Amino acid sequence: MEHGLLWLPLLAMFFWLAWQGSKEYQKVEAYRAWAEQFERAKYDIYAVLGQKDNNITWGKPTPKGPIKLETFSLDNVQAINLLVDDKLFNLDSPPEKGRQIELEFLFPEPAKSVKIPFTEIPLAAEWGKFLQSKLDSR
Repeated sequence: MEHGLLWLPLLAMFFWLAWQGSKEYQKVEAYRAWAEQFERAKYDIYAVLGQKDNNITWGKPTPKGPIKLETFSLDNVQAINLLVDDKLFNLDSPPEKGRQIELEFLFPEPAKSVKIPFTEIPLAAEWGKFLQSKLDSR
């Protein structure tokens, strides 16, 4: 009986991990369906991001699909910044490490910006360079 009681927490942990994995799979599948409408898209645990022509759409991933979606046009963007731990970095020379990674889109309206979170610095820098090139080519 003692052995059964020792395995019970492990069994509960296994079921909890399986449930979490199922939720994450549902998020990825919902993202996959949502991303088909875009030319370029990204998914991570913090945000989904899609680009079609000069429009950028982003939101939060959930098992039922992205929520809190916002869309803006690159035509209205003044500058794109890479922020790591609330410090500004050049897109061509990002830092090695950081906890809070964001691409910041600055608009001409006073004090208006959009910050899109990322999990990885290289991915944020790659997106920043790509979107900056689209911004420069207009």
